[in-house]
Formats: sequence, structure tokens, C-alpha cells
Amino acid sequence: MKQLTFASASYGMKKKTTRRERFLAEMDQVVPWSQLLALIEGHYPKASGKGGRPVIPLERMLRIYFLQQWFSLSDPAMEEALYDIESMRRFVGIELNEEAIPDETTLLNFRHLLERERLTEAIFAEVRHLLAERGLLLKAGTLVDATLIAAPSSTKNQAGSRDPEMTQTRKGKQWHFGMKAHIGVDADSGLVHTVALSTAKTADITLIEELLHGEEKIICADRGYDSQTLRNKLIAKHKLDAIAWRRKPGNPLSEAHARFNWLVAKFRAKVEHPFRVLKRQFGYQKVRYRGLAKNAAQLFSLFALVNLFLARRQLAPLQG
Repeated sequence: MKQLTFASASYGMKKKTTRRERFLAEMDQVVPWSQLLALIEGHYPKASGKGGRPVIPLERMLRIYFLQQWFSLSDPAMEEALYDIESMRRFVGIELNEEAIPDETTLLNFRHLLERERLTEAIFAEVRHLLAERGLLLKAGTLVDATLIAAPSSTKNQAGSRDPEMTQTRKGKQWHFGMKAHIGVDADSGLVHTVALSTAKTADITLIEELLHGEEKIICADRGYDSQTLRNKLIAKHKLDAIAWRRKPGNPLSEAHARFNWLVAKFRAKVEHPFRVLKRQFGYQKVRYRGLAKNAAQLFSLFALVNLFLARRQLAPLQG
């Protein structure tokens, strides 16, 4: 058994449990650690080489990586947080002054490993499989939507230019520079079953077929997906069309179409919940990396964790 320091013993005797501690305790229960570790284990180094530092346990590195996603921390900020915050050290299993805290380079190398081996996609797929096993993904219907994620537009960087894989688009009267995250969501549970990424100027409707798993009977979307071609495809595949109608210039919506749009808006409200958790709960407001590939890898991790957070009430008793 690991011996506690005086500081840790004193921390354990405090009277109040913080929101961060409650959150980490909940997530510790619902993350399928053994399954995710099995996905990564074959790619993780067993030794650091002759004369090198001991390899940090894989579970510790995965826990730290998840902390970065939950609290929107860069590699340097994560290293400092582990020195500063006892609840985070307890979550990853580090006793201060007794064990080494991974430095920012170690965290960077672990992230690069996940990106290079496309392990974040595997993590998302494993979480989706868990949810399906628990009966939380019923596949009767799919809600689709996309959200803009901002990217730095400044050219004051080492490359002296904006990210060439990010573009700008106008939403209403405002211009945005960055990328788009597209998701397909289970109509019953509101959990994400498919994730796709594009540059900001890509029209939402372009990726809709990538967001469908093929077994749904109904597809629900906002007016950005309004297309007669798409509606005809859905009819040909015997799928119900719950796509809102777009008002054409000089041709106002009929009363029937306006009523239909109101019903669609109520039905598709669940698709906004993952975006709320992503942006508000996890603080993912702006891209951290250059290029779509690195940001796509992070998005798969984020949406896997979004799903676990949204389903934590249903999963906790079964995992505990």
C-alpha cells in the first residue's frame, strides 16, 4: 500500500468535497479503463531504453490525457496543475514528493502516440460499443448537426501565417475562422454515434451521409440540410424526413411548413446537448493545434468523454 504524506493525509481530512472532486469521482466510475488500456497497450513502450527514465504506467498517462480534455489544459498547463492540485494528483495516483510528475514533453509524446496510431478513434468506438451494449444507442433515428470551432486568425506565430487548413465562413452577419465539428446523434438517448470534421466553409449538408449509420428510420436536421436532392434520397431509402424547411427569398414558409419546423426544433433539441458539454462543461471553445488531423484526433477523445458524461447516471451503477 502506498504511504500517504502529511499533506495528503491533511487533504483527506478536509470537510468539503469540491465540484472538481465530485466530477472526477463520477468519471472514474464510468470510464471503461480496462477496455481502453487494452486498446493502447500494444502501442505503448515497455521500456524507455538503456539508461533512460522508467516508463510511466500507461493508466497514469491515460488519466492525465483525459484530465487535459476535461479541463482544457495544454501540456505545460497540465504539468503545472499536477504540481498545484491535489485532487488531480489523486485521480492519476501520484503522491507528491514520492513519485515523479510527467513533464510536458512526456505528455506531448503520449498525445503524438495516440494521434499517430489513430487510437482516439478507437477510444471513441470502444465507448460507443459500451453504450450500445448497455442499450443506450437504439439506432431508430439520427439527429445531425454541426458547430463552428474557432481557430486563431492571427499571423503572429512561428509560421507567420494562419492555419491553411482552417477557413472562414459567415453565420448570419458575423464571420468566423476555424473548422466545423459534425455529429450524428442517437435520437432516443442524445448520445453521439458518429463524428466528422471539416474546414469552416464546408456546407453542413456535405457530410450528412458520413453521419448516418444506415439503420435509422428517421433523420432529423435543421434547415441548413434542406435539399430536395437529399429528401429524394431519403424517400428512396424508405427513411422518414424530419429536415426543417428553409425559407426562400421572397417566398415565405407556408403555415404547414412553419408548424413542421417548430416540431422538428423540439425533436432535434437533443443534438445540442453534446455541443453544450463540449463547449461549456469541457471548455473546448477554440482549436489548440494546427491542421485538421490533430484536431480531429482530439475531437474523437472529447466526444467519447462527452458521451460518458451524458450517460454517467445510467453507467455508474453498472460500473461500480
